[in-house]
Amino acid sequence: MTLEAIKYENDTLEILDQLLLPGEHKYIPISSVEDGWKAIKLMQVRGAPAIAIVGCLSLAVELKKTLFSSKEELSKFIEEKLNYLVTSRPTAVNMGKAAKKFIQKSESLTTNSKFTLQDMLKRIVTAIEEMLPNDISVNKTLSKYGADHILQLFNDEPVDILTHCNTGSLATAGYGTALGVIRTLHERKKLLHVYCTETRPYNQGARLTAYEHVYEKMPATLICDSMVSTLMDRRGVSAVIVGADRVVVNGDTANKIGTYQLAIAAKHHDIPFYVACPTTTFDPHLETGKDIHIEERPHEEMTHFNGVSVAAPGINCWNPAFDVTPASLITGGIVTEFGVFKPSELAEKLVPIGMSLHLEDPDHVNTGPS
Repeated sequence: MTLEAIKYENDTLEILDQLLLPGEHKYIPISSVEDGWKAIKLMQVRGAPAIAIVGCLSLAVELKKTLFSSKEELSKFIEEKLNYLVTSRPTAVNMGKAAKKFIQKSESLTTNSKFTLQDMLKRIVTAIEEMLPNDISVNKTLSKYGADHILQLFNDEPVDILTHCNTGSLATAGYGTALGVIRTLHERKKLLHVYCTETRPYNQGARLTAYEHVYEKMPATLICDSMVSTLMDRRGVSAVIVGADRVVVNGDTANKIGTYQLAIAAKHHDIPFYVACPTTTFDPHLETGKDIHIEERPHEEMTHFNGVSVAAPGINCWNPAFDVTPASLITGGIVTEFGVFKPSELAEKLVPIGMSLHLEDPDHVNTGPS
């Protein structure tokens, strides 16, 4: 049984406080959009899919206990709250795309006279609540595609995998992206060993991914970020698979800081490098990785550990939370719920899929070219 990072039932939202792991397993309530924003900003919840789900569910919780006098008032409230949630951690595209989707849905319902205020409220809340089970379904599908692709490369023989940061149940609704692929390999008894990096400076690998590995009894080993090249050279790795916070049109990928250097090392050692993410992480509006806004985190995340200083006082710090891996280094492919694609195929194949999914929204109103 996988870990449950997000609990939502009977109109109540709770999240597993990931700042306390692995020492303490504690759920905290999210009762408003402000609570959701703070939990995302403080990284009590993290991972691009989970950020979007928790952000939107925090809105659903607040919507259910707020009275509105008109559809216009409700629509304005939804837009303001979602735009605020996007400011919590701007690099991860999923929250921004979810915000745009629900703002458009709200506007369509507002102008459609056949829906009452209560109809509109119910449709918005129901669509938000569907994000949780839908994400698990998407993760399981993409994990199957990823595991199949890797095993095909190795003639269905068991493999050793290296991963970075945390991309499992704690970063999603409950199964995982890159770690979901690894989980699928483990379930098929095709995982010889998985190596996870500590992922400095916030140690998501040591605190969270290692926690998931131990929880699910996977054959796993933790390594320092600086050991990756030696691991590849001395012990050997079949494939590297990581998650993503944003993938742009040419295939460049923003992910947790340190991903870029893993891809360089993998290329040097002729090891296939995969990115696993749902199509909601694909950004069709940015052409290259140079266009991605990179969040910078507080210096204290580097200079302190559990409140204790571990660096020389007064030293300057640079703490970008993400880096961008060029498409040319993603040699295995980009794993999605629609299959595994070469980075060069994204614009041709994923943009049409995204458009068709948008048009399938029953509340979508075609307003012509935009």
